[in-house]
Amino acid sequence: MPYELFISRRYLSAKRKQVFVSVITFISIFGIFLGVAALIIVLAVMNGFEEDLRTKILGIKSHIELTTDMTGPMKNYQSVRDKIAGIEGVVASTPFIYSQAMIRNGNGVTGVIIRALDTQSAFKVINLGKIKEGNIEYLNKIPPEISLNYKKDGGPSDGIVIGKEMARNLGIFLYDKITIISPVSISTPMGMVPRMRNFVVVGIFESGFYEYDSTLAYLSLNSCQDFLQMGDTVTGIDIKVNDIYQAGVIAQKIQSKLGFPFWTQNWMQMNKNLFSALKLEKTVMFIILSLIVLVATFNIISALIMIVMEKNKDIAILKSMGATSQSIMKIFIYQGLIIGVIGTALGCVTGLAVALNLQKVSVFVEKIFHFKILPGDVYYLSELPSKVNYGDVVIIVIGTLLICFLSTIYPSLRASRTDPAEALRYE
Repeated sequence: MPYELFISRRYLSAKRKQVFVSVITFISIFGIFLGVAALIIVLAVMNGFEEDLRTKILGIKSHIELTTDMTGPMKNYQSVRDKIAGIEGVVASTPFIYSQAMIRNGNGVTGVIIRALDTQSAFKVINLGKIKEGNIEYLNKIPPEISLNYKKDGGPSDGIVIGKEMARNLGIFLYDKITIISPVSISTPMGMVPRMRNFVVVGIFESGFYEYDSTLAYLSLNSCQDFLQMGDTVTGIDIKVNDIYQAGVIAQKIQSKLGFPFWTQNWMQMNKNLFSALKLEKTVMFIILSLIVLVATFNIISALIMIVMEKNKDIAILKSMGATSQSIMKIFIYQGLIIGVIGTALGCVTGLAVALNLQKVSVFVEKIFHFKILPGDVYYLSELPSKVNYGDVVIIVIGTLLICFLSTIYPSLRASRTDPAEALRYE
């Protein structure tokens, strides 16, 4: 063991008259421990939120959307799907229709986003969330035992699936009759009137997003084409790829192959603002929590300066015995790094232990303090998400140790400039 390291370890074990220095050293270690642990846990939670959000978005939305550029509905979409299927990375595709309308029942009226899908191919591309009640297969054909209840009065023959929040807001229950009002008007002897049609609620879904659960409704492709009088056309094609992070590259390949008037958007472009906000929030949290580590390093500087003042005579004796200024610097650099390594190691172990077992820890805290950390009706989460990114952990550890090293430079330089003759003049 180098003698510089041996001396720095001895200096950390304070004598009785150095209790104050020892307390500052302990506070420094605790501050670094707290900062590192908090950074790891908070970033793991942020990563967990991002992954949960991405999973939910890619459940409702496809990886790539293909539409026509300002030229109206897409014709010959089946031949377009055949061309897409030959592109490397494309797994499956399904046509869709997007439209806005009004939904009405006996309890009220609200705006709704209609998304029509081909149930035979849609499930290969998107996940419609959890069907809480009913069966989405009934979109194509309502079972006779259900449709008989409505045929007596010429009622609806087509099904619709709505979100749970929309059902709750309007007081809609499974197999209720509702009316969809389209903004596209039809000409009658009485003038232009909105197109309306009755549907049966054959399913209620839960996506995990309030916006989707309160505004989105699914129809079958055929019934929507008939209702909107679109013929054999669609709004666009949803596409699934084998690697979500290559969606941008594959979208460019599709764009190049099909050319004008086709236009592609990948999931990152469609949700750019949302994920940019999450990234900014993660960065801000990292900066704020890093201040804990920075405050701890000021304690390291204070502790080392006090030790230099206390050990002024010892430094002079070491220099008189032949120790170089570089060796004196090493003593105090090692001392600061020991504080940093201990605090970082404790924080890293604690942070990883909590982050990897966050669900168990959160349940324990909820039982002890009798409160819900994440109320499900507010955050749409059943448990606190956590995903440890070991790249983040490495950056935190290296960054903390680098800050600790920089904090030792001034005290160690001050120690190395001690004049032995001046320090020992009155001894």
